[in-house]
Amino acid sequence: MDVSRLLDLPALLEKKSHFLLGPRQTGKSWLVHRALPDARVYDLLETTVFLAISRNPGLLGEEVTRTDRIVVIDEIQRLPDLLNEVHRLIESRGVRFLLTGSSARKLRRGGVNLLGGRARTRYLHPLTRAELGDSFDLGKMASRGLIPSIYLSDDPAADLEAYAGSYLQQEVVAEGATRNVPAFSRFLRIAALCNGTAVNFTNVANDAQVPRTTVYEYMDILKETLIIHELPPWKRSVKRKPASSSKYYFFDVGVAGILQGRLFQLGTPEFGQAFETYIHHELRCRSDYVSNEPLSYWKTTSGFEVDFIIGDHTAIEVKASRSVTSNDLKGLRALAEEKKLKRFICVSGEPRARTVGGIMVLPWQAFLDELWSGRYE
Repeated sequence: MDVSRLLDLPALLEKKSHFLLGPRQTGKSWLVHRALPDARVYDLLETTVFLAISRNPGLLGEEVTRTDRIVVIDEIQRLPDLLNEVHRLIESRGVRFLLTGSSARKLRRGGVNLLGGRARTRYLHPLTRAELGDSFDLGKMASRGLIPSIYLSDDPAADLEAYAGSYLQQEVVAEGATRNVPAFSRFLRIAALCNGTAVNFTNVANDAQVPRTTVYEYMDILKETLIIHELPPWKRSVKRKPASSSKYYFFDVGVAGILQGRLFQLGTPEFGQAFETYIHHELRCRSDYVSNEPLSYWKTTSGFEVDFIIGDHTAIEVKASRSVTSNDLKGLRALAEEKKLKRFICVSGEPRARTVGGIMVLPWQAFLDELWSGRYE
């Protein structure tokens, strides 16, 4: 299936070199070949390429010609010292580089040259509804997620199982992030069960049978390998004391489900979690691809909560139900009393839009159409 991605690589590279980061199988290599067919590409997953350049980083400068205006280095985290040569070529020849990777861990550690502002960073996520168009199906999304190869698979459950195992091997063990794979495996399942919540690190440590300090280390691994996203609390409320803990969302609904040991299905009690994770995914993609606006959530010590806040202007509560009740809107009403945001929205499974006391209750399809049209900015 030919899917057009929303991230415009040629437009990005007209202005500056870029890091393009994203979890494995989100389509980075496919997008490079589709959007930059004439670029010179160095794939560091190819053994011969990796060995040649690791022995002699200067080979890059010897092979890049005057006609090579864009050069792609795939899986740059495998050879972070190569960034010194990249830096030199940007400065001396004006070459634009696209540096892709599935992990930011090695790039952020050990004094690696991150090009001193000469390259910006973008993230590639799993597919969005806008990218899939008529091929998007909510039930299909919930049960298999939106990683391209898995969403389009004829055996998504097997592919999700393989993905989880591949991640443990390739991203954690191969990077030397942890040698205790059984402990990390226990933690990973507990972390998945905490998807979409403010994590209690002490409880996670007890359940995973590891020290609390180890949980912090493991959470950092998940963040740096782009498997989870941290959603910080919005702290501008005055009338009610805000909570201080972040929430965490897995980057893909299907991955979260397989790590929990279940596949989400429409109409089940667990579907609400999948639906909220999916809306977070669309919000995250819009922020990373277009708006660059921060995302947060609101929770008070007295128990009021709103799922998402875009910038400092739009509050969003997510309810999968086809019938939103007054009780479902209490968090939005409490936040509206702060008088700091412009709009309050409940994204729902209801079939038609309506307004309740200044709160818009929108079908999820209508919300996503308006989100990507730029209305909520």
